[in-house]
Parts: sequence; structure tokens; C-alpha cells
Amino acid sequence: MSGKKLTCLDCGQVNRVPAERLAQSPKCGTCAAKLMSAKAVEVDFDTLQKAARTDDVPLIVDFWAPWCGPCRMMAPEFSKAAQVLSGQARLVKLNTEAHQKAGTAYGIRGIPTMVAFAGGRERKRQSGAMPAQAIVDWARG
Repeated sequence: MSGKKLTCLDCGQVNRVPAERLAQSPKCGTCAAKLMSAKAVEVDFDTLQKAARTDDVPLIVDFWAPWCGPCRMMAPEFSKAAQVLSGQARLVKLNTEAHQKAGTAYGIRGIPTMVAFAGGRERKRQSGAMPAQAIVDWARG
């Protein structure tokens, strides 16, 4: 069976979705959660590792913490970017305070930091708060 591999951000199951169905709100075959959301989704460290390693669709991760002012300012902009990029990429957030080993594992030195994964590898990263359109441009660039 061909298609794009997507890790369910709720249950961790890997699903295959035909490329033409990515924009049609595909659901997980195990738990029926949406696989392509128009919202930024909060993930844990284990789910992030699996999705970053497995997914065929670009995964944009916002590493943030609740005490970080620039992170809180960027949160609504990241959500707006998730709506624009729906069907093209998945935008997820990882709280580095709750998942401290993630910062070490991914070499996060400052927050907010965005990291783009595709094809099982880190493709690029950007530190600092950005407006929605800049996030979209960066993700597509």
C-alpha cells in the first residue's frame, strides 16, 4: 500500500494516508484522532521522536516553555500558521519545561526554537519569536 506515513499524535500509531487525502482531515485507523489538524498540537517527547523519525509529511516543532514571554507571544502566531499550512505540514508544540530531555536531545539552546523535520531528518531550525506569515514562509522555504 502506498501513501504518506503519519504518526498519530494521540496514540502513536503509524498510519498510511494517500497523498491526495492529506487535506481531507484523515483520521487514525486505531483511535480515530485527526492526523492532519489545522491547529498546533501539543506533543510529548516520545511522540515527537517517533513522528520526527517516521513521518513523510513535514513536521514543524515549536520548542517552548510556559515561563517564556516570547514563547507566549508567538503561540497565537504559530496557531495561525498551522491553519495556513494545514494539509501541507503538521505543526506541533513541545513544552521543554515538562519534557526537559527534549532540549538536550535536540540541542535546543534558546526558546522559542522551531525545528522542521522531514523524511526522518532535521531539515532546518530557527530561534526567536516570529509572526504567522514569517513562520509560513520559513516552513515553505
